[in-house]
Amino acid sequence: MSQTDKASQLAESDPAYEQPEEEFGGYKRPLRSWEAKLFYILCVGFTAFHLIILNFYPIDPWLFRSIHVSWGAAIGFAIFRFVPSERRIGIPWFDWVLIAAAIGVCIYMYVELDDIQFRAGAIYTTGDVITGLAGTLIVLEMTRRTAGWALTIIALVFIIYAFVGPWMPGVLYHRGYGFQRFITYIYSDQGILGSTVAVSSTYIILFVAFGAFLQVSKVGDYFNDLSMALFGWARGGPAKATVVSGILFGTISGSSVGNVVASGAFTIPMMRRVGYDRATAGAIEATSSTGGQITPPVLGAGAFIMAEITGIPYGEIAMAAIIPCLLFYVACFMHVELHARKYRLDGLPFSELPKLGELLMKAYLFIPVVVLVWTLMAGYSPFRAGSLGIVSAIVVSWLSRHHRVGPREAIEGLNKAARDVIQLVAVCAAAGIIVGVIALTGIGGRFSALILGLAGTSQFLAMVFAMMIALILGMGMPTTAAYAIGASVVAPGLQRMGVEPLVAHLFIFYYAVISAITPPVALASFAAAGMAQADPWKTSFIALKMGLATFIVPFMFFYSPLLLGQGDMMAVIYVTLTASLGVIALACATEGWLFGTMPMLMRVVMFAAAIMLIVPETITDSIGFVVAAAIAIFQWVRRVPEPAKETTA
Repeated sequence: MSQTDKASQLAESDPAYEQPEEEFGGYKRPLRSWEAKLFYILCVGFTAFHLIILNFYPIDPWLFRSIHVSWGAAIGFAIFRFVPSERRIGIPWFDWVLIAAAIGVCIYMYVELDDIQFRAGAIYTTGDVITGLAGTLIVLEMTRRTAGWALTIIALVFIIYAFVGPWMPGVLYHRGYGFQRFITYIYSDQGILGSTVAVSSTYIILFVAFGAFLQVSKVGDYFNDLSMALFGWARGGPAKATVVSGILFGTISGSSVGNVVASGAFTIPMMRRVGYDRATAGAIEATSSTGGQITPPVLGAGAFIMAEITGIPYGEIAMAAIIPCLLFYVACFMHVELHARKYRLDGLPFSELPKLGELLMKAYLFIPVVVLVWTLMAGYSPFRAGSLGIVSAIVVSWLSRHHRVGPREAIEGLNKAARDVIQLVAVCAAAGIIVGVIALTGIGGRFSALILGLAGTSQFLAMVFAMMIALILGMGMPTTAAYAIGASVVAPGLQRMGVEPLVAHLFIFYYAVISAITPPVALASFAAAGMAQADPWKTSFIALKMGLATFIVPFMFFYSPLLLGQGDMMAVIYVTLTASLGVIALACATEGWLFGTMPMLMRVVMFAAAIMLIVPETITDSIGFVVAAAIAIFQWVRRVPEPAKETTA
């Protein structure tokens, strides 16, 4: 039995690890036998339909996106409870009504497609209005069930704003729109069926399917076992393995909370076993899992929206994310190392670890990821890259005696992909409502002007405003929606101030991601705290400390594109090395430990040295290096072995 299987058994036997099944509050209901079979077929068909359309038989984009939303809604209404407290088995009558309504909307779009496109934005029929209203209400209800109330309420606020504009003051004023005009506009390619759903129906479904096939072929377990074999024996080994598996697992999942739930059942019990307290174990898992959304080649779903909005090739976005991702995980790894030294935490015995030799013999399991990276870098479309990745995952599995993907496993992969993507379908559709209202009312341009007015000529102040908006948005909704709104409202203003599009959008994206571990609503930290039975606030603040470098790095690549890999190669290598030393020094300052306990004054000085090292300037790098080196030498000379400290269970 692998280390992953052992940990999973431990997790299943401990109620501390029970978790909601979805990222932001969705709970799945038990189905009757015939219902389960029916929707299993519909899930398999959902994924297969997208793979066929994207690779072999393209259809009209409006129709394709309408089918995507309606089919996804039908599945969502079947498998997600109306309320978390629902205890019935099977689909209630009102959800069958919603399923029928979702199908009806799609049928109307199919029958009236040409006429709807011809009269779009000019005239509308009663059928158009009824269909638009039904489609919008379906999206709102699906979002509430799968992603929680926050995004749903924000979408409703934007809808209301479209009607009350004439009575709003100042920058919020607009001339207002009639109900029929608005509802037919919002359920079109300018709103719900617009750019955000275009992304979920193409890039996202393909890469979620790729991740599903990697999991069906047990590559996810392989990543965990390999990480444990490489680092499980070291000081604080399970925590180091958690950080490394977060990097590897980021190629499978682009969801912070999804990563926590998927890998936390394995990593948290292992960390607890070697002496990590509950809050720290949860924080390490939350932080490393959050990093999965900024880990190339498969970043979070928001990165696909970024490619769609900016027109920047996805491969270029993934390349630009490499150095910030590296700095994030260097910081995480250093925090883990310092904490283990501080509390003298050991690793696991070699006898209890997976055999490295056996795992290295299975290194061919990396081939699907290599294929994905190569095809993206070679200029293939993300559609083709994702599809080739899926095919390679199936082929590679045939080399394994235990986890071969045959017809049954392939069908299960299609089913799993559909179930995993439903929440993102809802999120992208709801984000389409918000993006549509922003475009219809012109509030995005006026808000950008407001930012310019408040910031004056200071790009730095404008970036601070952008950071705060992205963090606030991300605290109550998935990263995808937070980024989509920020990109529509804030990014245009930053670009008008002269900020490069890639820098502006990555800046917003990173803060939307890091909001998952930012109090007061730190969803990834709360999920990990629940699995570890830890205090959510304590877990959140520890995770915030570990992810502190990510709050600083976006400002650094704003000032210097070298941290995005843009520029002379030697200069890029230089700033990467100095910034790495900076995040290491930052970890020492925040942990209060290097070769011994650091007094508060020394921590403050080390913190300042860390910032100077992270800033990509030769003078600041030199000063920061000298100061940090002096503190390190002083600590080394004065080091005194300290007894192990007690950790809080």
